[in-house]
Amino acid sequence: MTYIDVILPLPLKATFTYAVDDVMAHKVKRGCRVLVPLGNKKHYTAIVDRIHDEKPEGYEVKYAFALLEEQPVVLPQQLKLWEWIADYYMCAEGDVYHAAVPAGLKLEFKPKVETHVRLTPAFRSEDNLQHLLDNFDKRAAKQQELLLSYLQLSDFLEGNPHEVSKQDLLALHNTSANVFNALVEKGVLEAYPFVVSRLQDKTQEQTGLKPLNHNQQRALDEIKRCFAERSVCLLYGVTSSGKTEIYTHLIEETIRQGKQVLYLLPEIALTTQITDRLKKVFGSNIGIYHSKFSDPERVEIWNKQLSDEPYLIILGARSSVFLPYQQLGLVIVDEEHESSYKQQDPAPRYHARNTALMLAAMYGAKTLLGTATPSVESWYNATEAGKYGLVVLKERYKEIQLPEILPVDIKELHRKKMMSGHLSLILKEKMVEALGRKEQVILFQNRRGFAPMIECHDCGWVPKCVHCDVSLTYHKHTSQLVCHYCGYTTPVPHACPECGSMELRDRGFGTEKVEDEIKAMFPEARVVRMDLDTTRSKTAYERMIKDFEKGKTDILIGTQMVSKGLDFDHVHLVGILNADTMLNYPDFRAYERAYQLMAQVAGRAGRKGERGLVVLQTGHVDYPIINHVRKNDFETMVSEQLAERQLCRFPPYCRLVYIYIKHRDKQLTDAMTSVMTSLLVKVFGSERVNGPMQPAVARVHSLYIGMIMLKIEANASMAQARKLLLQVQRQLSQDPRYKSIQVYYDVDPV
Repeated sequence: MTYIDVILPLPLKATFTYAVDDVMAHKVKRGCRVLVPLGNKKHYTAIVDRIHDEKPEGYEVKYAFALLEEQPVVLPQQLKLWEWIADYYMCAEGDVYHAAVPAGLKLEFKPKVETHVRLTPAFRSEDNLQHLLDNFDKRAAKQQELLLSYLQLSDFLEGNPHEVSKQDLLALHNTSANVFNALVEKGVLEAYPFVVSRLQDKTQEQTGLKPLNHNQQRALDEIKRCFAERSVCLLYGVTSSGKTEIYTHLIEETIRQGKQVLYLLPEIALTTQITDRLKKVFGSNIGIYHSKFSDPERVEIWNKQLSDEPYLIILGARSSVFLPYQQLGLVIVDEEHESSYKQQDPAPRYHARNTALMLAAMYGAKTLLGTATPSVESWYNATEAGKYGLVVLKERYKEIQLPEILPVDIKELHRKKMMSGHLSLILKEKMVEALGRKEQVILFQNRRGFAPMIECHDCGWVPKCVHCDVSLTYHKHTSQLVCHYCGYTTPVPHACPECGSMELRDRGFGTEKVEDEIKAMFPEARVVRMDLDTTRSKTAYERMIKDFEKGKTDILIGTQMVSKGLDFDHVHLVGILNADTMLNYPDFRAYERAYQLMAQVAGRAGRKGERGLVVLQTGHVDYPIINHVRKNDFETMVSEQLAERQLCRFPPYCRLVYIYIKHRDKQLTDAMTSVMTSLLVKVFGSERVNGPMQPAVARVHSLYIGMIMLKIEANASMAQARKLLLQVQRQLSQDPRYKSIQVYYDVDPV
């Protein structure tokens, strides 16, 4: 008897064993999809992980229902990566399967089918067709016109006919289906189903590689020398130094060697510009993959990567690490410092940069980490630990100067009543000048919505989410209060429910309020807001960015989306409206993140032509970080951060694991968090365990959250630490009080 161990798309730690009949036993392979029963009524699409003849003991083995295809849809390297992710990030392989594989592959996938049109066999000879056209009934003129339209669309008379859809034919001729049906009844045309691709591989004129300047060529040569000794290289290149062109030359060399490239980006918004640039060089060899694509589109890309003609280059967000790769030779992680590479919820809580490093290692591929503001950990790995090579590119392309940073003390301006609204006088003046020169402006505010909260002026009441311990954000355009954690919405009250006062005022400001203010201040300007609320559709990003590139937008207001690698020719002024919101965050990475965000958004200014200007509004102009940003002094900033983290035992000098305990009962949550903390102290020692703690938001989706922070020395065994953690969890699960409590882990949190 043949048995298979399968992975189910469920948060289950173990694989499940099923029997297969003799017919299936001869066809099934590791990585194939099989349909299996679970329980009495449910069935799932499972992935075969192992084939063997070891009968399980102690229970009756069920049979797999069906083998969905005879060729694997998941390659051995992918299964190996799944196993590593599940082990390292302390989740189930089923969690990884659920996240990695498009939903369409968890069921029977249906291809996209259109109705196409062709001549019937009787009229595919020129003589019969000519006779038909010469002898058409004069009362059937519309049928004759439709037939001629088909011949025109299909190029049939040219001797090389191509596919014609019924929809396109009727649209070209602007006629009814009745005319078409009449030709079908006469046996002239026939309709048939045709499977079409959902992938839009638009043809684009290719221009070839651009030559590198001296500084870029030097950096490229250093990267190659680094790859001769190490598998990972960090490219630290200032904004607008031409890193993308260096990537392009490396990609060309890799695909010339017959290998594939994975090009990771942190934001979907970035794929639009980078895609256009790469397609000019590599044409249809590029596939795009991210969460804004429909599931059928993602299935088609997955299947293409398994085919004999896969994309040579995959450009995508973090989920593209899960695609099948047959000959991976190079991984590029652009903007490697970005926290959006880390998946937060649900599991697997993986970091795409670190997962990409492991993926590349499994294929023996090289990895290039590129950024203008390296993460502290990557900088440490390149400069002190010696794990990565380091290449530095400090000159902007065409020797353009880095933008001038002009700090503005808005605290002092408010005190002197010299500032109304959210724009300082100097920023307004510079905007007037820029718009007068027909230049574009970017304004950065790292909060969406109209205001972070509203408050009763008389009693101080603030509306809170009914499910989460957070204040509701005011969205003026929809006249709603919204929870940015669970999505709960409620109309804005007309009066305070506590005291009846009509004096409800908004506190703070987000991108929506900035948009209103700018439109009132510059009524003639074309203003666009780019944040999570305005970019929910797949095409929204692309439309906004292309409009801005074409000069259809004068002022772009946005959250951190506008800070990441976008390249615009006519932006010479950038306004950072409130730097303090980035600093006042209870996290040991707040200083690093604030520097990266300000430096990156500043880098959007003056990328072409004359030197750009960044007006940086802050209430703390004397903070050291403001001076670091003004001088573009990354190395001083990072050396100070490393010294501080070594003293306080934070990454990169230790590894962090956050343990979360969740339940609807607050007392039960607190009790288990306290007990688990005590047990962990006995196992790991008090110097490694911080807790019990409350996260910044202590209730989400009506679940109370307890938290424990575990610090593991960098040279200690993470595998042993994970083993001990799971032992403690199993010990607690024996107590019936805690069986219903959810426990999960966030390894290497960001």
